[in-house]
Amino acid sequence: MSWNGRGTGTVDVVRQQDNVRFFESGTFTPDGQDRSLPMRNVYRWDLHSERISLSHERRGAAAAVWLFDLVASDGDTLVSAEVHQCAADAYSATLTLVSNGIDLEWRIVGPRKDERILYRYRAG
Repeated sequence: MSWNGRGTGTVDVVRQQDNVRFFESGTFTPDGQDRSLPMRNVYRWDLHSERISLSHERRGAAAAVWLFDLVASDGDTLVSAEVHQCAADAYSATLTLVSNGIDLEWRIVGPRKDERILYRYRAG
């Protein structure tokens, strides 16, 4: 299956003292398909003075997988402090603050991957 397509959904945001969790729920429709697939994710944004650490809680908070740290690039952009290597695949990201939310662009490059994923989080 190709991962080219479009997704839509909602995000429940839970703020705690030093982190923010995004509970995502939605659907993904692959290009050329009529049927959507259900999708769920939980991302934890740990807030530090000089960086934001992003982790994926696919298997729960206790088994969170650290993805990367984002650091300031300019006034409205954060970038990966370094590439996150997962087996042969290299993950990086750019987060851009926009007037009504954030854009998070992922890049995944490897022997069998050359992917760009754009998340557009908007205030409801």
